[in-house]
Amino acid sequence: MKERKVKNGDHVKVVDEHGVLHDALVTNCWANDAVPDGKPGPSINCLFVTSDSSKRDQYGDQIERYSSTSHKLNTTAPGRYWYWPDETF
Repeated sequence: MKERKVKNGDHVKVVDEHGVLHDALVTNCWANDAVPDGKPGPSINCLFVTSDSSKRDQYGDQIERYSSTSHKLNTTAPGRYWYWPDETF
């Protein structure tokens, strides 16, 4: 069985509180254990570029930061979760 770890700087997919999908970078991982494929990953902190047009300034689109973000398989919420880019649901 394949196992994987998530670490700082990894690319993940994040669904925000509005159900919008974003590419994100991991900034902190709350567990460093390998996770069997198909099992939920640990909670992470991550950042992504917002798609909210009201959050644009002279530097461009602002960055959103999420903390203690659960893996998709650890939540029933419609948003504010993450998953690996090759996972399908």
